[in-house]
Amino acid sequence: MSNLIQKYNVQGPRYTSYPTVPYWDVNTFSGKAWKESVKRSFEESNDKEGISLYIHLPYCESMCTFCGCHKRITKRHEVEIPYIKSVLREWQLYCDLFSSKPKIKELHLGGGTPTFFSPEHLGVLIKGLFRNAEIDKNCEFSFEGHPNNTTREHLQTLYDLGFRRVSYGVQDYSLKVQKAISRVQPFENVKKVTEWSREIGYTSVGHDLIFGLPHQRIEDIEETMARTLELLPDRLAFYSYAHVPWMKGNGQRGFRDEDLPSPEAKRMQYEYGKKRLTEAGYFEIGMDHFALQSDGLYKSFTEKRMHRNFMGYTASKTQLMIGLGASSISDSWYGFAQNVKSIEEYQHLIENGIIPIYRGHILNREDLVIRRHILNLMCRLETSWEEDYMKFDELDLVLDHLEEMKLDVLVDTNDATLRVTEAGRPFIRNVCMAFDLLLHRKAPEKRVFSMTI
Repeated sequence: MSNLIQKYNVQGPRYTSYPTVPYWDVNTFSGKAWKESVKRSFEESNDKEGISLYIHLPYCESMCTFCGCHKRITKRHEVEIPYIKSVLREWQLYCDLFSSKPKIKELHLGGGTPTFFSPEHLGVLIKGLFRNAEIDKNCEFSFEGHPNNTTREHLQTLYDLGFRRVSYGVQDYSLKVQKAISRVQPFENVKKVTEWSREIGYTSVGHDLIFGLPHQRIEDIEETMARTLELLPDRLAFYSYAHVPWMKGNGQRGFRDEDLPSPEAKRMQYEYGKKRLTEAGYFEIGMDHFALQSDGLYKSFTEKRMHRNFMGYTASKTQLMIGLGASSISDSWYGFAQNVKSIEEYQHLIENGIIPIYRGHILNREDLVIRRHILNLMCRLETSWEEDYMKFDELDLVLDHLEEMKLDVLVDTNDATLRVTEAGRPFIRNVCMAFDLLLHRKAPEKRVFSMTI
């Protein structure tokens, strides 16, 4: 395993989109083309499967130094209502494009810290979104909660509005690690919010854990897993820490590179965590995720319904996902668009009736075919080019790139299919990179990706 780690530990995307963001064609991207792709997708899919909404709530009271998300650090809670008003105005701009009422199937609140906002104000936001929409009978509403500031009132308010899934950012229970990443939260806080969630009626309670953090040792993973299994969350995200300090403004500082575990140590941390989770009845789902057999993510994985987009893994698919809020990314299937990152610029554009996108990409036929292959690999660990619509001109080049992985028993291939082996699961990003024709043609000029392992 050590030799494989050294061979395949390279910079690579996490494939929440294809093409990945560095390859978006910003120069030719236009707001008009984006709106047309949204309208097309809505007409094709709203009646059949509904749409997804992702709401970015960027505020945090303090900086966590492991975080690479777009956020604004402040203790001024008077920012809440003006921001909510802007999000609702942006939603109206999209609703004006639709020929009928949108049917919301998925809704996710991310951040930042969504529970920075008061329960009352979150209620204003959600009710405002619903005012111009229908709710799908099989809807899945979820949010990210901070164990230190999520109150029972937060949980009850969102539950009453239809939320049934919540995920809590735990990261690690070692106090030394927590101090290094500026995220100190006692186990008692996590236990309290987990138990509240279940008492209220949430059907899926998730915990987010990270390995490869500064000062993190195998003993810390042992303690974190032991504490986690005391609470037995329904699903877990067990992520590799993505160290990308070169990305301006992401806040990843406060520790030295030498404080980070080596790639080999990171892999040991993951393998130990995976072993403990598997022994406790969890199933490994796609990349970085584990779920109990009773959780919807496990069911969607086994039934091959699981989807992946900028919200991560989702238990069902919608063709159209609208991202609202500063820095949010939308996906029409035929195109991607990202909002401006500055809150002030975002609010200014909204006030002037402009959908606040600043970059994006409209997919061509090749993009769409490669996107399907990468989604299949990320969600099902297999793909096929047996059908004509899954074939593409440079398939031989992709197979050449896979040959070394085949020799290392990371993938199995035959004339028309590819399957990731059990040994290949830790290298799923590398397998997807073999299909990434844009990456083969030209590497990004700047360092933008984290290491794959």
